[in-house]
Amino acid sequence: MTRTDRLQLDPPSAVDLADLHRLYSDPRTWTHLPSGRFADLGTTRDALENWLDDWREQGLGAWMVREDGEVVGHGGCAVRQDAFWNLGYRFAPEAQGRGLATEVARAAVAAAREARPELPVVAYLLEHNRASAAVAERVGLSLRHRGPDAGNPDPSAVRLVLADRALGDQELAATMR
Repeated sequence: MTRTDRLQLDPPSAVDLADLHRLYSDPRTWTHLPSGRFADLGTTRDALENWLDDWREQGLGAWMVREDGEVVGHGGCAVRQDAFWNLGYRFAPEAQGRGLATEVARAAVAAAREARPELPVVAYLLEHNRASAAVAERVGLSLRHRGPDAGNPDPSAVRLVLADRALGDQELAATMR
């Protein structure tokens, strides 16, 4: 367990499936990428297995975020393609706009740098998701790439890649997969 000023951050477990599904199936948490919403419990279960693998393989991944004992979000850093730490966060609409994502992101970046400092910390997101970009910028990430979002059902979507350091060609290519 990790604590911040207001939050308890725990690795996910099988008992978190319902809370994760509530969060990831809520269309209000997917306003920037509606096609990403988890439409069924099986999708959430598969994602949870991947998140549990992150913890087993790296000793770090995205946390269950609790405020006063209630799950309000999910976020943290997880290694992707053995090339970078991916910083991500998703919060219930009722928890948004209060600085909780920044609080989690700060803890996640610190944990990632402690676990594997040789890997850059990266946040990749859609350009129109200004709130997410602002969180990444507040924790020290800066814009390293702007370009088409490959595989997005919206052909006009633009992906931003923010990182805590300059990215080599291979590291940048890994963020595009």
